[in-house]
Amino acid sequence: MTTGPLASAAVLIATYNRPDHLRTCLDHLDRQTVAPAQIIVVDSSPDDRSAEVVRRHGGITYLRNALGRGHTATSRRMGVAAVVDADVIAFIDDDAYAEPDWLAELLRRYDDPRVGGVGGRAANGQPDEEAIGWDAIGSFRADGTLTGNFAADPGEDVDVDHLLGANMSLRLSAVHEAGGIEDFYPGTCLREESEIALRLRSAGYRLIYTPAALVEHVAGPYARGRRFDARYAYFGQRNHLVLLARVVGARDPRFRRYLGVAARQLGADLAYAGRALGRGRLSGPESIASGLGRGLTRAASTGAGLCVGLALVMAGRIPRAPRVVRAGAAVPVA
Repeated sequence: MTTGPLASAAVLIATYNRPDHLRTCLDHLDRQTVAPAQIIVVDSSPDDRSAEVVRRHGGITYLRNALGRGHTATSRRMGVAAVVDADVIAFIDDDAYAEPDWLAELLRRYDDPRVGGVGGRAANGQPDEEAIGWDAIGSFRADGTLTGNFAADPGEDVDVDHLLGANMSLRLSAVHEAGGIEDFYPGTCLREESEIALRLRSAGYRLIYTPAALVEHVAGPYARGRRFDARYAYFGQRNHLVLLARVVGARDPRFRRYLGVAARQLGADLAYAGRALGRGRLSGPESIASGLGRGLTRAASTGAGLCVGLALVMAGRIPRAPRVVRAGAAVPVA
Protein backbone atom coordinates (compact mmCIF):
# COMPACT_ATOMS: atom_id res chain seq x y z
CA MET A 1 0.00 0.00 0.00
CA THR A 2 1.35 3.42 -0.91
CA THR A 3 1.91 6.16 1.64
CA GLY A 4 0.99 9.25 -0.38
CA PRO A 5 -1.34 11.99 0.84
CA LEU A 6 -4.60 10.66 2.23
CA ALA A 7 -7.89 11.47 0.58
CA SER A 8 -10.08 13.95 2.43
CA ALA A 9 -13.32 12.83 4.04
CA ALA A 10 -16.61 14.21 5.25
CA VAL A 11 -18.18 12.16 8.03
CA LEU A 12 -21.96 11.74 8.15
CA ILE A 13 -24.01 10.72 11.16
CA ALA A 14 -27.68 9.96 10.57
CA THR A 15 -29.37 10.18 13.98
CA TYR A 16 -32.77 9.66 15.53
CA ASN A 17 -33.62 10.43 19.15
CA ARG A 18 -30.31 9.35 20.72
CA PRO A 19 -28.67 12.60 21.84
CA ASP A 20 -26.42 10.98 24.44
CA HIS A 21 -25.07 8.49 21.93
CA LEU A 22 -24.62 11.27 19.39
CA ARG A 23 -22.57 13.29 21.89
CA THR A 24 -20.23 10.36 22.54
CA CYS A 25 -19.92 9.64 18.82
CA LEU A 26 -18.88 13.24 18.18
CA ASP A 27 -16.38 13.12 21.04
CA HIS A 28 -14.69 10.13 19.38
CA LEU A 29 -14.57 11.93 16.04
CA ASP A 30 -12.76 14.80 17.76
CA ARG A 31 -9.94 12.37 18.65
CA GLN A 32 -9.23 11.15 15.12
CA THR A 33 -5.59 11.16 14.04
CA VAL A 34 -6.82 12.43 10.66
CA ALA A 35 -9.47 15.09 11.19
CA PRO A 36 -12.60 14.99 9.04
CA ALA A 37 -12.81 17.77 6.48
CA GLN A 38 -16.46 18.16 7.49
CA ILE A 39 -18.85 16.54 9.96
CA ILE A 40 -22.49 16.36 8.90
CA VAL A 41 -25.36 15.40 11.21
CA VAL A 42 -28.72 14.61 9.63
CA ASP A 43 -31.31 14.53 12.40
CA SER A 44 -34.72 12.83 12.10
CA SER A 45 -35.61 13.29 15.77
CA PRO A 46 -39.03 14.60 16.87
CA ASP A 47 -37.46 17.06 19.33
CA ASP A 48 -34.46 19.40 19.60
CA ARG A 49 -32.23 17.47 21.99
CA SER A 50 -29.89 16.25 19.25
CA ALA A 51 -29.86 19.68 17.67
CA GLU A 52 -28.73 21.09 21.01
CA VAL A 53 -25.88 18.55 21.19
CA VAL A 54 -24.72 19.69 17.76
CA ARG A 55 -25.04 23.37 18.66
CA ARG A 56 -22.95 22.92 21.80
CA HIS A 57 -20.30 20.94 19.95
CA GLY A 58 -19.91 23.53 17.17
CA GLY A 59 -18.37 23.32 13.73
CA ILE A 60 -20.90 20.82 12.36
CA THR A 61 -23.16 20.94 9.32
CA TYR A 62 -26.63 20.23 10.73
CA LEU A 63 -29.65 19.15 8.66
CA ARG A 64 -33.16 18.00 9.59
CA ASN A 65 -34.80 15.08 7.83
CA ALA A 66 -38.48 15.96 8.05
CA LEU A 67 -39.53 12.43 7.10
CA GLY A 68 -38.62 11.24 10.60
CA ARG A 69 -37.70 7.69 11.57
CA GLY A 70 -37.42 4.94 9.03
CA HIS A 71 -35.72 6.98 6.30
CA THR A 72 -32.01 6.49 6.87
CA ALA A 73 -31.24 6.32 3.14
CA THR A 74 -32.83 9.75 2.72
CA SER A 75 -30.60 11.07 5.50
CA ARG A 76 -27.57 9.61 3.73
CA ARG A 77 -28.63 11.24 0.45
CA MET A 78 -29.08 14.60 2.18
CA GLY A 79 -25.65 14.26 3.75
CA VAL A 80 -23.99 13.46 0.42
CA ALA A 81 -25.58 16.57 -1.11
CA ALA A 82 -24.24 18.69 1.76
CA VAL A 83 -20.55 17.78 1.30
CA VAL A 84 -18.59 20.94 0.52
CA ASP A 85 -15.15 19.64 -0.46
CA ALA A 86 -14.09 16.03 0.13
CA ASP A 87 -13.07 12.95 -1.83
CA VAL A 88 -14.80 10.43 0.43
CA ILE A 89 -17.90 10.36 2.60
CA ALA A 90 -17.66 8.18 5.69
CA PHE A 91 -20.82 6.97 7.43
CA ILE A 92 -20.95 6.11 11.10
CA ASP A 93 -23.97 5.37 13.28
CA ASP A 94 -24.67 7.55 16.29
CA ASP A 95 -24.16 4.49 18.53
CA ALA A 96 -20.81 3.57 16.94
CA TYR A 97 -17.69 4.99 18.61
CA ALA A 98 -14.62 5.23 16.40
CA GLU A 99 -11.11 4.33 17.45
CA PRO A 100 -8.65 7.25 16.96
CA ASP A 101 -7.19 5.85 13.72
CA TRP A 102 -10.59 4.84 12.26
CA LEU A 103 -10.79 7.51 9.57
CA ALA A 104 -7.09 7.27 8.69
CA GLU A 105 -7.40 3.52 8.15
CA LEU A 106 -10.44 3.92 5.90
CA LEU A 107 -8.77 6.61 3.81
CA ARG A 108 -5.50 4.72 3.26
CA ARG A 109 -7.32 2.20 1.08
CA TYR A 110 -8.37 4.86 -1.43
CA ASP A 111 -4.85 5.10 -2.89
CA ASP A 112 -6.14 2.55 -5.41
CA PRO A 113 -8.46 4.40 -7.87
CA ARG A 114 -10.40 1.16 -8.42
CA VAL A 115 -11.65 1.31 -4.82
CA GLY A 116 -15.18 2.68 -4.57
CA GLY A 117 -15.82 1.94 -0.92
CA VAL A 118 -14.11 0.88 2.29
CA GLY A 119 -15.76 -0.42 5.44
CA GLY A 120 -14.45 -1.40 8.82
CA ARG A 121 -15.08 -3.71 11.72
CA ALA A 122 -17.89 -3.08 14.21
CA ALA A 123 -17.15 -4.68 17.57
CA ASN A 124 -20.40 -5.58 19.34
CA GLY A 125 -18.95 -6.98 22.54
CA GLN A 126 -20.15 -10.54 21.84
CA PRO A 127 -18.09 -13.63 22.75
CA ASP A 128 -15.72 -14.80 20.00
CA GLU A 129 -17.30 -12.46 17.44
CA GLU A 130 -13.95 -11.72 15.82
CA ALA A 131 -13.62 -15.41 14.84
CA ILE A 132 -17.18 -15.96 13.58
CA GLY A 133 -17.67 -15.78 9.81
CA TRP A 134 -14.20 -14.39 9.10
CA ASP A 135 -14.15 -16.30 5.78
CA ALA A 136 -17.61 -15.09 4.65
CA ILE A 137 -17.71 -11.33 5.19
CA GLY A 138 -20.02 -9.12 3.13
CA SER A 139 -20.80 -11.62 0.37
CA PHE A 140 -23.63 -11.58 -2.17
CA ARG A 141 -24.43 -15.26 -2.64
CA ALA A 142 -25.82 -17.13 -5.61
CA ASP A 143 -29.09 -17.77 -3.72
CA GLY A 144 -29.70 -14.02 -3.38
CA THR A 145 -28.78 -13.81 0.30
CA LEU A 146 -26.16 -11.56 1.86
CA THR A 147 -23.65 -12.51 4.52
CA GLY A 148 -22.74 -10.00 7.20
CA ASN A 149 -20.07 -10.96 9.76
CA PHE A 150 -18.86 -7.37 10.07
CA ALA A 151 -17.56 -8.02 13.58
CA ALA A 152 -15.11 -10.62 12.27
CA ASP A 153 -11.37 -10.04 12.14
CA PRO A 154 -9.77 -11.97 9.26
CA GLY A 155 -6.39 -10.42 10.08
CA GLU A 156 -6.12 -8.65 6.73
CA ASP A 157 -8.11 -6.61 4.22
CA VAL A 158 -10.62 -8.56 2.12
CA ASP A 159 -12.64 -7.65 -0.96
CA VAL A 160 -16.40 -7.77 -0.32
CA ASP A 161 -19.69 -7.19 -2.14
CA HIS A 162 -21.36 -4.90 0.40
CA LEU A 163 -20.61 -3.00 3.59
CA LEU A 164 -22.11 -2.24 7.01
CA GLY A 165 -23.73 1.20 7.17
CA ALA A 166 -22.55 1.74 10.76
CA ASN A 167 -18.93 1.78 9.55
CA MET A 168 -18.77 2.49 5.83
CA SER A 169 -17.15 4.97 3.47
CA LEU A 170 -17.67 5.63 -0.24
CA ARG A 171 -15.76 7.51 -2.90
CA LEU A 172 -17.99 10.50 -3.65
CA SER A 173 -17.25 10.58 -7.36
CA ALA A 174 -18.28 6.91 -7.59
CA VAL A 175 -21.53 7.59 -5.71
CA HIS A 176 -22.43 10.37 -8.12
CA GLU A 177 -21.38 8.30 -11.11
CA ALA A 178 -23.67 5.46 -9.95
CA GLY A 179 -26.66 7.78 -9.69
CA GLY A 180 -26.59 8.59 -5.98
CA ILE A 181 -28.39 7.11 -2.99
CA GLU A 182 -32.12 6.43 -3.25
CA ASP A 183 -34.58 5.47 -0.54
CA PHE A 184 -36.80 2.45 -1.13
CA TYR A 185 -36.20 0.98 2.34
CA PRO A 186 -38.66 2.18 5.00
CA GLY A 187 -39.38 0.86 8.48
CA THR A 188 -36.32 -0.70 10.07
CA CYS A 189 -34.28 0.47 7.02
CA LEU A 190 -32.79 -2.97 6.48
CA ARG A 191 -30.74 -3.21 3.27
CA GLU A 192 -30.66 0.56 2.64
CA GLU A 193 -26.85 0.69 2.83
CA SER A 194 -26.49 -2.54 0.84
CA GLU A 195 -27.97 -1.06 -2.33
CA ILE A 196 -25.40 1.63 -3.01
CA ALA A 197 -22.57 -0.78 -2.16
CA LEU A 198 -23.86 -3.45 -4.53
CA ARG A 199 -24.39 -0.84 -7.23
CA LEU A 200 -20.77 0.26 -6.95
CA ARG A 201 -19.68 -3.36 -7.21
CA SER A 202 -21.85 -3.84 -10.30
CA ALA A 203 -20.19 -0.76 -11.80
CA GLY A 204 -16.82 -2.48 -11.43
CA TYR A 205 -15.46 -0.78 -8.29
CA ARG A 206 -13.69 -2.67 -5.52
CA LEU A 207 -15.14 -2.66 -2.03
CA ILE A 208 -12.73 -3.40 0.81
CA TYR A 209 -13.39 -4.54 4.36
CA THR A 210 -10.55 -3.71 6.72
CA PRO A 211 -10.59 -4.80 10.36
CA ALA A 212 -8.06 -2.03 11.06
CA ALA A 213 -10.84 0.60 10.86
CA LEU A 214 -12.61 -0.24 14.12
CA VAL A 215 -15.68 1.13 15.85
CA GLU A 216 -17.36 0.00 19.06
CA HIS A 217 -21.02 -0.56 18.17
CA VAL A 218 -22.95 -0.27 21.44
CA ALA A 219 -26.44 -0.89 19.97
CA GLY A 220 -28.46 2.06 21.22
CA PRO A 221 -32.23 1.77 21.70
CA TYR A 222 -34.32 1.29 18.57
CA ALA A 223 -36.64 4.02 17.38
CA ARG A 224 -39.48 1.54 17.71
CA GLY A 225 -39.60 -2.06 18.85
CA ARG A 226 -36.59 -4.35 19.23
CA ARG A 227 -34.08 -5.92 16.89
CA PHE A 228 -35.41 -9.20 15.44
CA ASP A 229 -39.02 -8.50 16.46
CA ALA A 230 -42.00 -8.89 14.10
CA ARG A 231 -41.30 -5.57 12.36
CA TYR A 232 -37.74 -6.68 11.71
CA ALA A 233 -38.98 -9.92 10.13
CA TYR A 234 -41.49 -8.06 7.96
CA PHE A 235 -39.10 -5.40 6.67
CA GLY A 236 -36.33 -7.96 6.34
CA GLN A 237 -38.31 -9.77 3.65
CA ARG A 238 -39.94 -6.73 2.07
CA ASN A 239 -36.72 -4.75 1.79
CA HIS A 240 -34.60 -7.66 0.63
CA LEU A 241 -36.89 -8.34 -2.32
CA VAL A 242 -36.79 -4.63 -3.15
CA LEU A 243 -32.99 -4.71 -2.99
CA LEU A 244 -32.76 -7.64 -5.39
CA ALA A 245 -35.22 -6.04 -7.80
CA ARG A 246 -33.25 -2.79 -7.72
CA VAL A 247 -29.79 -4.30 -8.16
CA VAL A 248 -30.20 -7.41 -10.31
CA GLY A 249 -33.86 -7.38 -11.42
CA ALA A 250 -36.76 -9.76 -10.84
CA ARG A 251 -35.75 -12.00 -13.77
CA ASP A 252 -32.33 -12.70 -12.36
CA PRO A 253 -31.84 -16.26 -11.01
CA ARG A 254 -30.80 -14.85 -7.64
CA PHE A 255 -34.20 -13.21 -7.24
CA ARG A 256 -36.01 -16.48 -7.94
CA ARG A 257 -33.69 -18.48 -5.70
CA TYR A 258 -34.25 -16.06 -2.86
CA LEU A 259 -38.00 -16.69 -3.06
CA GLY A 260 -37.17 -20.29 -2.22
CA VAL A 261 -34.99 -19.20 0.70
CA ALA A 262 -37.80 -17.02 2.05
CA ALA A 263 -40.36 -19.81 1.62
CA ARG A 264 -38.16 -22.15 3.65
CA GLN A 265 -37.88 -19.50 6.38
CA LEU A 266 -41.66 -19.22 6.43
CA GLY A 267 -41.91 -23.00 6.75
CA ALA A 268 -39.41 -22.98 9.62
CA ASP A 269 -41.45 -20.35 11.46
CA LEU A 270 -44.62 -22.42 11.07
CA ALA A 271 -42.77 -25.57 12.16
CA TYR A 272 -41.65 -23.77 15.31
CA ALA A 273 -45.27 -23.04 16.15
CA GLY A 274 -46.22 -26.63 15.35
CA ARG A 275 -43.59 -28.04 17.68
CA ALA A 276 -44.86 -25.84 20.50
CA LEU A 277 -48.38 -27.11 19.97
CA GLY A 278 -47.49 -30.74 19.35
CA ARG A 279 -44.99 -31.33 22.14
CA GLY A 280 -46.69 -29.16 24.70
CA ARG A 281 -43.45 -27.44 25.65
CA LEU A 282 -40.29 -26.30 23.87
CA SER A 283 -36.90 -26.60 25.49
CA GLY A 284 -36.58 -24.18 28.37
CA PRO A 285 -39.28 -22.27 30.19
CA GLU A 286 -41.34 -21.28 27.13
CA SER A 287 -45.03 -22.16 27.44
CA ILE A 288 -47.27 -23.65 24.75
CA ALA A 289 -49.04 -20.32 24.27
CA SER A 290 -45.88 -18.24 24.03
CA GLY A 291 -44.14 -20.71 21.70
CA LEU A 292 -47.19 -20.95 19.45
CA GLY A 293 -47.64 -17.19 19.47
CA ARG A 294 -43.99 -16.54 18.73
CA GLY A 295 -43.94 -18.94 15.79
CA LEU A 296 -47.21 -17.72 14.28
CA THR A 297 -46.30 -14.05 14.72
CA ARG A 298 -42.95 -14.59 13.08
CA ALA A 299 -44.53 -16.57 10.24
CA ALA A 300 -47.18 -13.90 9.68
CA SER A 301 -44.54 -11.15 9.60
CA THR A 302 -42.25 -13.10 7.25
CA GLY A 303 -45.15 -13.97 4.95
CA ALA A 304 -46.53 -10.44 4.91
CA GLY A 305 -43.13 -8.95 4.09
CA LEU A 306 -42.64 -11.48 1.32
CA CYS A 307 -46.08 -10.80 -0.17
CA VAL A 308 -45.78 -7.02 0.00
CA GLY A 309 -42.26 -6.98 -1.42
CA LEU A 310 -43.24 -9.29 -4.26
CA ALA A 311 -46.37 -7.26 -5.00
CA LEU A 312 -44.37 -4.03 -5.20
CA VAL A 313 -41.88 -5.59 -7.59
CA MET A 314 -44.47 -7.28 -9.81
CA ALA A 315 -46.56 -4.09 -10.00
CA GLY A 316 -43.57 -2.16 -11.31
CA ARG A 317 -43.39 0.05 -8.23
CA ILE A 318 -39.68 -0.66 -7.78
CA PRO A 319 -37.57 0.63 -10.68
CA ARG A 320 -34.19 -0.89 -11.50
CA ALA A 321 -31.28 1.13 -10.17
CA PRO A 322 -29.21 3.05 -12.74
CA ARG A 323 -26.79 0.76 -14.58
CA VAL A 324 -23.30 2.22 -14.79
CA VAL A 325 -20.08 0.43 -15.66
CA ARG A 326 -16.70 1.97 -14.88
CA ALA A 327 -14.50 2.11 -17.97
CA GLY A 328 -12.54 -1.10 -18.39
CA ALA A 329 -14.16 -2.80 -15.41
CA ALA A 330 -15.75 -6.22 -15.14
CA VAL A 331 -19.35 -6.39 -13.92
CA PRO A 332 -19.38 -8.86 -10.99
CA VAL A 333 -22.88 -8.34 -9.57
CA ALA A 334 -25.56 -7.50 -12.15
